[in-house]
Amino acid sequence: MDTEKSSSSSFEDLTNAEDTKDLRKATAEAASEETSATTTLVGDADKGEEAESESECDILGNKQLIKRIIKKAPEDAKSPSRGELVTISFTGKLEDGKVVEEEKNFQCHVGDYEVAQGLDMILPMLKVGEVAEVVVDPRFGYGTLGLKKDDGDFIVPPNALLTYEIELLDSKYEEFADLKTFEVIRKYGTRKKERANYFFKRLEYNTAIHLYRRALDYLDTRDGDPESEFDKEDLQLSNSETQAILDDRLIVYNNLAMTQIKISAFDAALKSVENVLRCQPNNPKALYRKGRILEGKNDTQGAIKLFQKVATLEPENRGVQQDLARLFIKARRDQHNEKEMYQKMLGQAKKMEQKTAARQKQPLVENSKLKLLGYLMGSILIGVAGVAIYRYKY
Repeated sequence: MDTEKSSSSSFEDLTNAEDTKDLRKATAEAASEETSATTTLVGDADKGEEAESESECDILGNKQLIKRIIKKAPEDAKSPSRGELVTISFTGKLEDGKVVEEEKNFQCHVGDYEVAQGLDMILPMLKVGEVAEVVVDPRFGYGTLGLKKDDGDFIVPPNALLTYEIELLDSKYEEFADLKTFEVIRKYGTRKKERANYFFKRLEYNTAIHLYRRALDYLDTRDGDPESEFDKEDLQLSNSETQAILDDRLIVYNNLAMTQIKISAFDAALKSVENVLRCQPNNPKALYRKGRILEGKNDTQGAIKLFQKVATLEPENRGVQQDLARLFIKARRDQHNEKEMYQKMLGQAKKMEQKTAARQKQPLVENSKLKLLGYLMGSILIGVAGVAIYRYKY
């Protein structure tokens, strides 16, 4: 064995050292390249994830409302605020790809539920010029009821997941100058009223109340006083136009009162219906709804009087006749229950009086017994004393 090249030798083989140095250098370069490539791949993956996270947004964090950006808006584009008028184009599809909704250049106000709730929630998150895909869970779409045609066939079946492609074309804050025409204020008021009617039929009363109030924002600008007039300096209306807006306004107040009755908001409903009756004291619907309100507030006699007035105005209204019959029965039952209650109260009062009288008599009886016992004892003592005296003398 060559001791110079043995493993225990401290001798340095220069030739081998050079070879080893070259090998180490090559290995280090290869490792550096591999690390660089790995870093590049990881960086590309991170960028891909960031890009994906930027383009997709789980709005609520529960996968029920997801927004994906298809086309970004310009950098200087703005997002709409609640109440602004937006112009949008959108297409809604079912999971099988069937188109169930499609609108081009559709105008609506943000926050007024004039489109599916999921879309309405997304609008403030879009920018003008942006195109996005929105996946809407049934909870924020058309729910368990779905969406039907007038003939009863389903447009959107119950519990349907919807996917929309939406483009925000424009957003505008409306000044009062934009609402100075009869056509505009009546168009907006009517649209809000009809949308409120839609939600009323779906039993979504709180949403309906919001939209009826929004309708009044356009149809009633006098702090809720139907008898006051519009400021002629702000809005020029002919007599026929003023009457048309008044009629629309009273219809909205009537519908609002009915919706408030549905959620037992009787005080608010009473205010709404009084706005109608101040202008039309013999409005049958308003009188009937006020009767319903009084019944809800346990004023049966007041409700009967109003229903009787409605029955006089509409003799053929069988519904009112049935309500009157029901209230008469209820009134008699209430009177009977009240009478029984008073009788029980009087009976208890008599029992209390009898107990009190018995308690007062009891000491008198005891006193009489004591007196009798005293007399007997006295008589005995006198007798004993008499006998003792007789024996002592004789």
